[in-house]
This record gives sequence, structure tokens and C-alpha cells, in this order.
Amino acid sequence: MREIYLDNSATTRVFPEVAELMTRIYTEEYGNPSSLHHKGVEAERELTKAKQTLAGILKCEPGQLYFTSCGTESDNLAILGAAAAHGRRGKHIITTPFEHPAVSECMKYLESQGYEITTLKVDGKGMINPEDVAEAVREDTILVSVMHTNNEIGSVQQVGEIGRLIKEKNRNTLFHVDAVQGFGKAVLHPSRMHIDLLAASGHKIHAPKGIGLLYVGKGVRIRSTIYGGGQQGGMRSGTENVAGIAGMALAADMLYRDLEEERAKLFRMKKSFAEKIASLPDVQLNGPQDEVFGAPNVISLSVKNVRAEVLLHALEDRGIYVSSGSACSSNRPHTSSTLTAIGLPKEYLDSTIRISTSVMNTEEDIDDTVRALQELVPVLRKYTAH
Repeated sequence: MREIYLDNSATTRVFPEVAELMTRIYTEEYGNPSSLHHKGVEAERELTKAKQTLAGILKCEPGQLYFTSCGTESDNLAILGAAAAHGRRGKHIITTPFEHPAVSECMKYLESQGYEITTLKVDGKGMINPEDVAEAVREDTILVSVMHTNNEIGSVQQVGEIGRLIKEKNRNTLFHVDAVQGFGKAVLHPSRMHIDLLAASGHKIHAPKGIGLLYVGKGVRIRSTIYGGGQQGGMRSGTENVAGIAGMALAADMLYRDLEEERAKLFRMKKSFAEKIASLPDVQLNGPQDEVFGAPNVISLSVKNVRAEVLLHALEDRGIYVSSGSACSSNRPHTSSTLTAIGLPKEYLDSTIRISTSVMNTEEDIDDTVRALQELVPVLRKYTAH
């Protein structure tokens, strides 16, 4: 049975070239980059090369990049580090109702520590009005945190416009963007977009798990949350994951080398799916479907009268892998904050699956998935009705 992997927003298959590079580093250039001997110099050289590659993609200086263990750690370092560094100036923070738990759980913690959290409203497509952000900014607002691409419905925020308006209202307010789902699929130039702190993750872009990235703008102060040997300028102590960092840089370079072509391919598959699934009654697509405010690789599909978990496993039986929501919270079943925030009708809340493609998917994968849904949904609805 042919496998069709459509859960790429949860994690991606590592590019073969990335695995090859990492294997070489693991077995040949395995020194500690802090060591002064030749093996250490080899490892340090890989770090320098990776930083230069990623800095070129983000249009920043290599010294503005810090490597972490994952996107969650990057978000935590940005938010908690900013709060710790600027808490005396103010305790007001602004965010959205559908952030990843890496952000929303930080907000809950800071609220318990006396910070005031303002949560913005979103429309039915999952979009934030940039003017609403500006209106919420006050003199004591130290941080605004807005996700670039929503991991469940694929709404892409106008972060450049949001950043511009924030700085016009209060130039001292820091702007943090969780770009874990956007990095590798959209052009991201933090300084031009008025972004002070930007988080990304390796395993969403065909690099390995266990590596994340945090961009910190010039002059931006955040306090370290990990103490130790003082690596990375004391910002994030601990021996660097050289192979993971090199792998993330190579994967990013491969994606951004042909970004427009790959985006076009992903959008074609998304459009094809939408057109072909339209023949199935009582289904709806959530989030923006256009190429400006919608992610090229995320499809949120609500199927009336069929529980998401049932449909997920029925597709799995056919070798098709999708998600019933954010994989990061699948071990704690709950109603999706994203679907609730956009006002999805109650009958669809537990009947929504996420299909997320990557550059490794094909039009054939989409066609086979549509056929499977067209065959399975009527049968599962009949079973539900009984």
C-alpha cells in the first residue's frame, strides 16, 4: 500500500541531502565547536557557514541568530526573555486567541505573575485587523506576539503592516512573531517587517527535530532563560547542536532557492483539492483560500456529521496520514481555540481535519486523498446516523 503523508505541519520528512550532511558531521566533524583543536575548528566552521546561510535568507547579520532546541524554546526565550528584561517599564502584552501553545502557555504564566494580557479578536477567516493591534498598544505595552501562519487553518497575518503600526504607536514595544509555520514557505525579512523577535523550527522544513532558531533584532534586549557555559554570547548556554544547525541551514537554503516555484506548486495542489472536494456535500474549507492571506500548504476541512478522529483513522487505514488538529496538543484532547476563535459552528468543531502538504507531495497524492474522502465520508455518515 502506497503511503501518502499529509501531516507536514506536524513534522516533515528530512531531505536526503540534509540527512547525508548530518551523517557526515556526526561521524567526521564531530568536535565540540568550543574546543580549540582541529576537530573543534571543523565544527565551528560548520556553525559559521550555517549562520551565514540563514542570515542571508533572513537578510540579517549572523550575530542576530541564536539556535535553540525547537520552535517552542525559541518562542519561550523570546517572550519570557522580553518580559524579564522589560517588566520594569511595563507589564502589558498583546497577543491573539489562536497562538500555538508555545506562546499561549507563556501568556498564561506571565498573567499569573502580574502581567496584563490583551487578546485581540479575529474574523471568520482567522485574520487579525492590523488597526486593532495598533489601537491596543499603550505606553506600557512591552510586547506584541502575533503568529505569522496559523498551524490549523493556514491564515497568514499581515505582520509587516502590524509591525509598522506598532512602531508608529510605540517604538519601544517589541514585536514577536512565531514563524514556525511560515518559515520556508514565505519571504521573511524581520528588520524590514519591523519584527524584533522571530522564531523558526527545523523539523517543519525538512530538517531534523531538535533544532530551532530565534532572530533577535539589533539593540533588542531579552534576558537569557538558560544558564551554563556561556555559548552563543551567553544568550543560550549549552553545546551547540552542530549537525542539526547545519541541517536546518541546508534545508532552508534548498527551499528558498526555488521558493516561488515551490509555493506555486503547493497552491496548485491546494486549489485542486478544493475544486475536487466541492462535489462532496456538507463539507467546508476553513481559513483564507487565496494566495495572499492563505498558506500554500494548509487545508482545514470540516466534514459535517463525521468525527475528525474517526475520519483520520479511516484515512490511515488507506495509508493516508492527516491530522485532527495541532499535533502539539493531540495528547490533551480539547476544543480547538483556533476553530472557536473564528466562530466555526458547533457541529463542525469536532469534525475538522487538517491536510498539510510539502514539496515532497504530488498531485497524485491529492487525487488519491480526494477519492478516499469521496468513498469514506458517505459510509461514515451512514454509520454515524445509526
